[in-house]
Amino acid sequence: MKQLVFVATLCSIVFVRAQAFSAAELLDRSIAYHDPQGKWSTFQGQFTVEMETPNRPKRTSVLEMDFPKERFKLSVKQDGINTAALLEKGECTHWFEGSTAFSEEIATQHRLNCERTNKMRNYYVYLYGLPMKLKDPGTKMDPKVYSKNLNGENFWCIKVNYEEAVGKDTWYFYFDKKDYRLRHYQFYHDEAKNDGEYILLSEEAIVQEIKMPKVRTWYTNGDNRYLGTDRILE
Repeated sequence: MKQLVFVATLCSIVFVRAQAFSAAELLDRSIAYHDPQGKWSTFQGQFTVEMETPNRPKRTSVLEMDFPKERFKLSVKQDGINTAALLEKGECTHWFEGSTAFSEEIATQHRLNCERTNKMRNYYVYLYGLPMKLKDPGTKMDPKVYSKNLNGENFWCIKVNYEEAVGKDTWYFYFDKKDYRLRHYQFYHDEAKNDGEYILLSEEAIVQEIKMPKVRTWYTNGDNRYLGTDRILE
């Protein structure tokens, strides 16, 4: 019921322009909270994410990211099966149960291919790199800051689109009015259809001196359907 109230409020709110500062200034304040030492651009480290989704086995993923070396590795354990994918300077390697020798059938079944590996790299780097990733080329940020009341709580909000080569979705990012930390976000493929998803963030994990959301819970915009929860394990 609580989430239903969230969605009802989300759909009925009216944007109000905030005059105090621009979206770019708000973003800088949020980045100063999450990444005060400027570590993200040269991130070298790893962390583990556990994902729970309805009617599927729990998935545990170890993420290894080394930006200076252009290296990303994703090791996954789900339903007793271990797979891994490495992307390093544009070259990819895959493992199934510790071996790089496996059949095409296994590759297809477990999506062990370079296209998927690139997609997963972009997915994890983008979401765990927020809000810093909003500084990336191709980001088209509405210069206005909006005040939005969601589920009885007020947030600063900015709207983001992307150049076509980067992405086609429309994103909204919600920031705490006191310390400017990123509180949650949502995206639409077609906002007029109220499609897409919203993601609630809670708790924090410190990874390489960067404050990341520890728990992310996913819902659909249109019917408030629960999609899953992922959390950083410490």
